[in-house]
Order: sequence, then C-alpha cells, then structure tokens
Amino acid sequence: MTFSHFDQDGQAHMVDVSPKAVTLRSAVAQAVVMMQPSTLEKIQQGGRDGATGKGDVLGVARLAGITAVKKTPDLIPLAHPLALHHISIRFDIDVESSRIVVNCSVKALERTGVEMEAMVGASLAALTIYDMCKGVDRSISVDDVALLYKDGGKSGVYRRQQDASSGDES
Repeated sequence: MTFSHFDQDGQAHMVDVSPKAVTLRSAVAQAVVMMQPSTLEKIQQGGRDGATGKGDVLGVARLAGITAVKKTPDLIPLAHPLALHHISIRFDIDVESSRIVVNCSVKALERTGVEMEAMVGASLAALTIYDMCKGVDRSISVDDVALLYKDGGKSGVYRRQQDASSGDES
C-alpha cells in the first residue's frame, strides 16, 4: 500500500476524487481533555458566578469545533473542500477520571471521507477548553485524538477497537 497524497514522482498532490461516486460519508472522532477536579467542577458550573472568568466553556468549545470542521481544508493542505451536511460536538464528562471526552460527528454527501473534518473538530473543541481554562489549571492536557468510526465510500465501515487497558474507545 502506498500513501495516496504523493504522485509517482513522490510529489505531494491533492488526490483526484472526481471518478468516485458520491455517497453518504460519516465519521466520529474524539479528543480527551484531562484536568484537575476543581477545573472540571468550574466547567460544569457553566461559567456561573465567574467560575472560570470566561463564561460557558463548553458552549464556546462547541462553536469552535463546528467552525474548525468547516475550516479543515484551510488547515490541512491537501484536504478537499466539502459540502458538509451535519456537524455535532458532544461532551461526555467523566467526574471520576476528571476528564471531558469530546466527540465530533460529521456527515456529508461527497466523493471523499470526512475523517479529517471530524478529527480537526474534536481537536479544536478540546484545545478551546484548554485555552479557556488555562488560567485556572496549567496542567490540562489534550490526549487520545483518534478516529472512532467512519463509513461511506468503497472502503466501507471502520470502527476503532476498544482499548482494554483504559476502557475507552480510543
């Protein structure tokens, strides 16, 4: 198997997807944001009482993730501009582990997949959480950015195997 973004001379190029059929493409990606329990508590308060000093952290992160999905071809040099039909950002709060799992879901009727869009959306939503909370917690980390699921096109369905050591799909 070879990398598809290089021609026979080894030069980078945008893959020609024009011969491909238009099909429903979907992808789900995640990023995990680890933080101190007190930071997670402030985020859960939704910015009330000036908890983080910045307002609704998850609301802003959701908008950042959606915007990032739409900007993917501006950020990833060989990504195709796509007509996106659905974007959602979901936050699963895990109080016991003091983390937020960011899930980004993307759908489009296109000739190429939306995996990069989902990964960029999850990443930027997670980075926005970091940015908005770094003033109260410098130890925040963004980890485990991964494609969890993709469907559409000739390669069919991909589902990431569950990581037995962490109990997460990652």
